[in-house]
Amino acid sequence: MPDFLLEIGTEEIPARMMDGAREELACRVGDLLRRENLAATPDVRAYSTPRRLAVLASGVSASQPDVQEKITGPSLKVAYKDGAPTPAADAFARKAGVPVTALEKVTTPKGEYLAATVQKKGRPASEILAEFLPKEIAGIYWAKSMYWRGKSAERFARPVRWLVTLLDGAVVPLEFAGIRAGHKTEGHRILAPQAMLVSRPSDYAETLAGGSVVVSAAEREQRIRKALDAATRTIPGARWREDKSLLDTVVNLTEFPSVVLGSFESEFLSLPDEVLVTVMRDHQKYFALEDAGGKLLPHFLAVLNTASDPDGLIRHGNERVLRARFNDARFFWQTDQKIPLRQRVDMLKAVTFQKDLGSYYDKTMRVQKLGSLLSEAIRSAGGAIRPGIVFKAALLAKTDLTTELVKEFTELQGIVGGLYAKAQQLDPLLPGSTAEAIGDAIYDQYKPESMEDSVSRTAEAAVLAIADKADSIAGMFALGLQPTGSKDPFALRRAANGIVKTIAEHKLPLPVSKLFSDARAEYVGSEAEARFSKDLKFDEAIAGFMRERLEFYLRDVRGFAYDGVNAVLAAGADDVVDAIARAEAVSEVRGSEDFASISVAFKRIKNILRQANETKKTIAAQLDAGSLTEDSEKQLAALMPGIAARVRGWREQGNYGQALVEISRLRKPVDLFFDKVMVMVDDERVRANRLALLQQLLNEFSTIADFSEIVTESKVS
Repeated sequence: MPDFLLEIGTEEIPARMMDGAREELACRVGDLLRRENLAATPDVRAYSTPRRLAVLASGVSASQPDVQEKITGPSLKVAYKDGAPTPAADAFARKAGVPVTALEKVTTPKGEYLAATVQKKGRPASEILAEFLPKEIAGIYWAKSMYWRGKSAERFARPVRWLVTLLDGAVVPLEFAGIRAGHKTEGHRILAPQAMLVSRPSDYAETLAGGSVVVSAAEREQRIRKALDAATRTIPGARWREDKSLLDTVVNLTEFPSVVLGSFESEFLSLPDEVLVTVMRDHQKYFALEDAGGKLLPHFLAVLNTASDPDGLIRHGNERVLRARFNDARFFWQTDQKIPLRQRVDMLKAVTFQKDLGSYYDKTMRVQKLGSLLSEAIRSAGGAIRPGIVFKAALLAKTDLTTELVKEFTELQGIVGGLYAKAQQLDPLLPGSTAEAIGDAIYDQYKPESMEDSVSRTAEAAVLAIADKADSIAGMFALGLQPTGSKDPFALRRAANGIVKTIAEHKLPLPVSKLFSDARAEYVGSEAEARFSKDLKFDEAIAGFMRERLEFYLRDVRGFAYDGVNAVLAAGADDVVDAIARAEAVSEVRGSEDFASISVAFKRIKNILRQANETKKTIAAQLDAGSLTEDSEKQLAALMPGIAARVRGWREQGNYGQALVEISRLRKPVDLFFDKVMVMVDDERVRANRLALLQQLLNEFSTIADFSEIVTESKVS
């Protein structure tokens, strides 16, 4: 069976966009081949370099298979008159390519119609690919795209310069962005700038290798790792600092990578590691070297997009650039020390946080007060917290935004504040450990920046981070700027994810509703409040938003089953730590037979109560146990108070697993109840009392999880 190759040649695409686009193109091509019956299980390999995206699919059919298809024509009333075919029947037969005598009668919901079985010939793969691939290429998602042939023409991450589309040795007549596909590709821009011919898809990687292009991203990564190791071995006792994000970046910046070892003056090591590494990694894409103890060495590794640097010219140029950047950083560090952080607080009045929410000085005052409220809530609940550290750290947290170092290296905001707080004598009366804790809280205030990032190291830093994020979310929501669909320009989902993860991992007793009502209260009487949306139901909107983020954390981060998560959150989503504990308990017991049976029973109970409400059937306000007549309902009513008391006891202790075991003891009496008792009887008084029994059962035992949300294989009547 033929192989198929698609290569899209472009101007250099930003490294951060490459991985997602490469995998998406592979998925799109694979889906197209399956959808059009050109391959049942296509083997699709994805390739990319800064100047190209490519897929190679093996086992593609040369054409679609022929299929038989039944088509429907006119109704019998129209097709025949007095037993003879009418012109309508003749026309349908000609359209189907069969004689009138071969037409069939079929019965449909609309009546009897004529039908014909026709042989539909499969289309050639080349024709199908030429028709549909341009749409798939145009459909690739880019965070940012551009046009270069006029605003109404195609958009892509960067201008498309060539296309290669081969089905075995034949060119698929594809056109995209004004480029006609062919055999020609291009090699490395410097090492092999001439055009090259790809004769067959299977020759693709080898052909490009001859043009100094390693087309496989995985192979480039291996080459870079080996080159980093080899260069590092020339420095005794050294190791290069592992940085997966940087490695992914340089993989997507190169087509033929090599590594050069550079050095810088040891005097720069007096600067903090964070500053040096940020300059090397974020600004120059260099890997840092360290000794066995993790201490930085005066060397770096640069990944080149060329074969080598025999004369050392590239190494020398990189050293010169890095030296200049380090000199800038050292100058800014020294200059910033002339104005202590405490004197920078008033300077925040000139730094805008958000045009309608005021300055960073305003935000600082709000966060400081909110942090104090959170600290007191944690201390009242028996948690270990030092409110004074939170208060002092909140005051200084944003002051580094006024420093020259952060203005030059924005990636260091927060980090610089923490370093300056430790380097400067904030208060001569403060113990050294307290000053250190204040610096740590400022340093960690933005953590976690993603779900893969670690949370703040201390409880004080965690409270500062939560207060900061909650203030931003509350203000933006109050303005009506909450995320919609895929749009989240203020990164509020990321902030909310950070709050959930921090509360969860530090096990903080901070109810979400109280957190945001306190955050919203800090805006009362401010100029910002006058601009708040009058139509927004703030508490309701925040509750729904944070429930979504907790659901995401439980399902996608912690890995709990979606129905278990739905069951737990239906019983309450305000206490993050409590919800996690309940989810863990449900996950542990859900495989038991008793739990599955109880889940089915609760579905049934909920359906009965829902139908009663919809049909306006009366449900007694209180169960009258003395009016129960059947033995099974009496037994259930008698057992419920004891089990409920034990469940409440286990719940108060936080032992949800044992509480669920207790609830599972209801299985037999509930099953017997439904076997023996008819709830929806004609007698209104009896029916209302039995509905009250079910309502009490549902209310009493749904505080840990709404078991009706659990998906089971049993049928619910």
